[in-house]
Amino acid sequence: MAQSLRALEPLDTSGRITYFVSEGLPDSRYRASDRDLATWALEAWQRSLDGAVRFESVPEEDALISVHWVPAEDGLYGEMQPLIVNGRRGAAVYIRPDIRGLGPDLDARASSDPLFRDTIVYLTCVHELGHALGLEHTDDVRDIMFFFGYGGDIPRFFGRYRDQITNRRDIARTSGISPADVARVRALYPRH
Repeated sequence: MAQSLRALEPLDTSGRITYFVSEGLPDSRYRASDRDLATWALEAWQRSLDGAVRFESVPEEDALISVHWVPAEDGLYGEMQPLIVNGRRGAAVYIRPDIRGLGPDLDARASSDPLFRDTIVYLTCVHELGHALGLEHTDDVRDIMFFFGYGGDIPRFFGRYRDQITNRRDIARTSGISPADVARVRALYPRH
């Protein structure tokens, strides 16, 4: 049984960190290939943690972290809700893969460049999973945990990552996580 929490804190690593990636809800503009993007985001955090944490895919009822693809909502593109799952700190992550909600400029670019669309969905997964791991927002635009409420050039934020990849498989190898993000997450999950 899951219940809500209010504060961000690290996941309970007393056991393996299990996850589940759902199928998209109707009207979410989910693509089956988006599952890869969520999995690659988890793998990026796992690599950043250099062995301190291992993620394992399980059925939804056993997952500490669950990723859900939901329809667009006013101004929100991703969201994380901390939970207690079977007595352990977990999280539900909600991703809205409908680029139209980000405005006509980003939507037009994503429509003409599938890798740009995947960049936005992937980086949103990385960001929200960072919250699931217990990370707060930063005001440094170089960080994946950067909060757009501080301002900044949103197309440039995503474009900087898009410029690093030439095909979809590059996403699996290009984390998008800054050295500062890595330092913060390693402080939460030190190697034993």
